[in-house]
Amino acid sequence: MNDKPSHRVGSAPPAHPQMRREPLPWQRPKPAEEDPQALRRVQEILESPGYRRADADIDFLSQDRIRGVRLQLDYLKAQLLLEAHGIEHTIVVFGSTRIVEPDAARRRVEELRAAGVAGQVGVERPLRIALRILENSKYYDVARELGGLVGRCGGGPDDCRVVVMTGGGPGMMEAANRGAFDVGAKSVGLNIDLPHEQFPNPYITPELCFRFHYFAVRKLHFLLRARALVVFPGGYGTCDELFETLALIQTRKIAPLPVVLVGEQFWRRMFDVDFMVEEGVIDAEDAELFGYADTAPEIWQSILDWHHACGAPLFSAPQECQQ
Repeated sequence: MNDKPSHRVGSAPPAHPQMRREPLPWQRPKPAEEDPQALRRVQEILESPGYRRADADIDFLSQDRIRGVRLQLDYLKAQLLLEAHGIEHTIVVFGSTRIVEPDAARRRVEELRAAGVAGQVGVERPLRIALRILENSKYYDVARELGGLVGRCGGGPDDCRVVVMTGGGPGMMEAANRGAFDVGAKSVGLNIDLPHEQFPNPYITPELCFRFHYFAVRKLHFLLRARALVVFPGGYGTCDELFETLALIQTRKIAPLPVVLVGEQFWRRMFDVDFMVEEGVIDAEDAELFGYADTAPEIWQSILDWHHACGAPLFSAPQECQQ
């Protein structure tokens, strides 16, 4: 009788992709009966930082010498997911995180007024600021309407040729994401790690909300697909993104794109571009790199007109965006 196993193709079932009928020698630690200290020593090895797999070792990945790898990962994760969702073009929206929706702004004013009536001291300045926030809360509605206009552009909720992209926070960015959410469209949020805890706004498409470690990589993703930058009243962070974009367009490090400043009265007081021209620190043509708008339809139409004038409309059929 021949007890040798057959080696004919198909004579045995296929091997299991993970399991074996007989374990390999290294699948069991050295038994205690052979060395009473073996299990303790093996456990020390397993718990040693050197034994951690490199891609799962946070301490290793956090070293200064690994910064290049972290930069690549910070860029690549968002890039691959944006590609997977078919995100082609973005309308980037920035603005203050402190300008809340009108109802919330109104409640804050009422709270401070009540505190003043009750005799609480030190409410005068906060009340003045709260009244300005209430006045500026009209821009929340403008940003929300703009998000809806962008969201309705195209062929339905899964059409991601043009989407809203924000910094992912509250205020003006929340409003823009919310407008897209209102009409069932996807939108993107690029959040950033900060020393204090923060939360993304609840209206971003979950699978398109990213958290970056590096501001530089986040800025790169803001501009890689940008077909317009819409800037609402804001503070340091808003001005940072605005002036960086203007500098890149001025120097032609990136192709020109429409830059829309929402709230002409605010922005003319925020910085005097005519003064800069007269002082000779920028050229007259540099003052033409942006324009002003006050309503959502005006913002959106100016973006469409800009691209149409360049001979490269956002969509192959621009009327899709104008409905």
